[in-house]
Amino acid sequence: MLLLNTIKADPEFVISRLAVKGFDGRAVITEILEIDAERRRLQQKTESDSAQLNKLSKSIGMLMKEGKKDEAEQAKAEVARIKGETAGLQDRLAECEEKMTSLLLTVPNLPYEGVPEGKTAEDNVVEKTGGVIPELPEDALPHWELAKKYNIIDFEMGVKVTGAGFPFYIGKGARLQRALQQFFLDEAWKAGYIEVEPPFVVNEASGYGTGQLPDKEGQMYHVQLDNLYLIPTAEVPVTNIYRDVIIPEAELPKKNCAYSPCWRREAGSYGKDVRGLNRLHQFDKVEIVRIEKPENSYAALEEMKDHVQGLLEKLGLPWHILRLCGGDMSFTSAITFDFEVYSAAQKRWLEVSSVSNFETYQANRLKCRYRSAEDKKIHLCHTLNGSALALPRIVAALLENNQTPEGIVVPECLRKYTGFDMIN
Repeated sequence: MLLLNTIKADPEFVISRLAVKGFDGRAVITEILEIDAERRRLQQKTESDSAQLNKLSKSIGMLMKEGKKDEAEQAKAEVARIKGETAGLQDRLAECEEKMTSLLLTVPNLPYEGVPEGKTAEDNVVEKTGGVIPELPEDALPHWELAKKYNIIDFEMGVKVTGAGFPFYIGKGARLQRALQQFFLDEAWKAGYIEVEPPFVVNEASGYGTGQLPDKEGQMYHVQLDNLYLIPTAEVPVTNIYRDVIIPEAELPKKNCAYSPCWRREAGSYGKDVRGLNRLHQFDKVEIVRIEKPENSYAALEEMKDHVQGLLEKLGLPWHILRLCGGDMSFTSAITFDFEVYSAAQKRWLEVSSVSNFETYQANRLKCRYRSAEDKKIHLCHTLNGSALALPRIVAALLENNQTPEGIVVPECLRKYTGFDMIN
């Protein structure tokens, strides 16, 4: 959530930065400023009335002592009148505060100055590329056919038991999944991330804290009876560890990683992009989350990008990094870098990670703050997270890129986890 002081300091700047995200903010920013002016007027009136009440209350006792009963009664009547008026003011003030919060929740985060302008994914900027795209024979199979050939993923069984987008992983396919999960967690641990195993459902407050609500409720699975949400990413429960927390400066940064299944409705998805593992309703992912002092967050962002790049290099996958344009960024992000791997049989790039800095946007919602060691003042933190990594498209690319006439070669870094070096 944007800081009100940021909006008040330079409304035109805020409106111009929101436009980079394709968000027309003039009307809502104008309304926020109008409500703030009304809120301040009511606050001043309430404080003035409170001071007058205190003065009158003191005078009543003095008047009674002096035997000025009529004047004391007049003062009592004035006190009653002001109290009645003040009660109405308090109700209007609460309404203003509620309306202000509701409006602020509808305003996206401001894009960082380094975010390129653009409206769609076609406007994203390729920042870095690595790895070698394999040359496959003409009869190379896409991963969904390889999965069937080697009986490692059963998409039809998933449809029968649950529905489309919920596959079964079988035999070596299940072991490959578990190998990737453990490999990603072990690499995060080596990089200094403390592992947590979070709940896989969260309450409404957690959804609001990280910005999934009210922006993405249509994409989340909602357990209505209990008013809980299946998590779309471990970012949500892990970042909410720090909701309503004041962290001593000496304890920063906070670095956590977590494995979780993730659930996304993916409403509106259709066509070739949803075949096989390309787009699922349930998938596995390892997430890295950092809570940083503002002056350190962009150095942390670079560290996170290097970490994800290192994972892809160890897996031997061709990759590139995209700096997302304003129109392709999430509601809550200040800047995002997507990592994509090349799926050689499909001949297309697949997104496997997003690494983002949210600056103070999530922290303001979460009330995630730190206390300065020097002056003991309290400041908002910066929050960051990234996929390290999401499994389905990694598996798709590994299967396709490593296929041979003898079978599918398992990357060397995974063999100690799988217990085999070939799927055949």
